Amino acid sequence: MADRNGDSSTIPTDPSTLAAVFERYPETCPAHAREAFGVTSANRRFDTVVMGHRTYAPAVEVGLPGGAYPHLRQVVATHRDLPLETMSGDVCAQVADLKRQAGADIWLCGGAELAGQLLDEIDEFQFKVNPVLLGDGIPVIGGPRQVDLALVSTEPLPGGVVLNTYRR
Repeated sequence: MADRNGDSSTIPTDPSTLAAVFERYPETCPAHAREAFGVTSANRRFDTVVMGHRTYAPAVEVGLPGGAYPHLRQVVATHRDLPLETMSGDVCAQVADLKRQAGADIWLCGGAELAGQLLDEIDEFQFKVNPVLLGDGIPVIGGPRQVDLALVSTEPLPGGVVLNTYRR
């Protein structure tokens, strides 16, 4: 997901790749970037985003204390007091409860540590394979567990990126 210091700037962000992703999932475009990318479509798949504090923090840094995704229900796994919905403790049970509620899908946005905690609640994995090798760094899933997945689809995106979708 990033180098060992958490820097993801070495991962290419070709505008055509982002446009393809935002065409598919417009709700994943942060509020402050929607105009620049021409994203005006309604949410297509997700109505809730779950993230850790380190994924939420950059929104505050760019002046969005209410989070980067005000067009979604935003839930941050943290012990901190924030101006939006938070969860702490048994986050797996809390996400299981979210999944039982009526609505669209839930997007887990970033956070290897949180993904590792929520592993049993993740139904589908979508990995963008970028044309860069980091060598080491922050893994996609934190923790030493093995998860067997079945490939559902592979789709080339612009910019040399491939989107692989897997399910358990």
